[in-house]
Amino acid sequence: MARPIWTGTISFGLLNIPVKLMSGERRVDLHFRMLDSRNKAPIRYERVNEETGEEVPWKEIVKAFEYDKGSYVVLESSDIAAAAPDNNETVDIDAFVDAASIGSEYFEKPYVLEPGKKAEKGYVLLREVLEKTGKVGIGRVVIRTREYLAAVAPRGDALILLILRYAQELIDPDDYKLPVGGLAKWKISAREVEMAQQLIDSMSSPWKPESYKDDFRDRLHKVIQQRVKAKKVVRGKQAEEAKLPENAATNVIDFADLLKRSLSKKGAAAPAKKAASKKAPAKKAAKRTRAKKRA
Repeated sequence: MARPIWTGTISFGLLNIPVKLMSGERRVDLHFRMLDSRNKAPIRYERVNEETGEEVPWKEIVKAFEYDKGSYVVLESSDIAAAAPDNNETVDIDAFVDAASIGSEYFEKPYVLEPGKKAEKGYVLLREVLEKTGKVGIGRVVIRTREYLAAVAPRGDALILLILRYAQELIDPDDYKLPVGGLAKWKISAREVEMAQQLIDSMSSPWKPESYKDDFRDRLHKVIQQRVKAKKVVRGKQAEEAKLPENAATNVIDFADLLKRSLSKKGAAAPAKKAASKKAPAKKAAKRTRAKKRA
């Protein structure tokens, strides 16, 4: 069961609709580890001080803004907290705009808004009115530690929260070399236009997103499965074999392995003491035997 990122409200005018912010996407990427090609050992990452070359522990790391080459403004946690907005569990809708007026380049990431307890009526009211008017609500929302611009839009039975890019995040297409002018300037004939239009009409179909698959991922997954079946795999050195320090920073943390190693060390230490205590009396007995023989 998916857990909400936060539980709060959609707020516009005097109306507040309790909602839960749920993830609206699923990551299906294949994750790769980087290995040293020479011995197939995993590569680990370190936070290294550029001057001393020593690894820096997390507790000693601070955030800073480089306002000039080599010059920084250090920001404390309190500075960042003070800049964060207070309404971190509210989607504050400032305005309603035509959905068609927002360019596709502004949409970045989807979330699903699930109604809270006894909030179904307000949820359905907003959803149906947005659908009927062709509008979306534009407002701001805080997710984790950052404030985003967002649109609340209807999608079937759901209200979707779509994270939007700010205008300052987009590059103006006019910054690039683009062909200016229409058909006449580029000497495109009416016949060419007609044929292109016929081609587009012949290839037109309803939008069915489920019919598009990540073929590259599927093919790559098949290659991996075939290599495993053919036993074309490599065995990298385990953490103990590679003699990594116990607090080594890696790009994958296996807490289960760390716990096992900790328990095995404790278990090995206890029998060692017992064995040592048993050896001591044995040595004394051997000395007494030798002394009797000499006598």
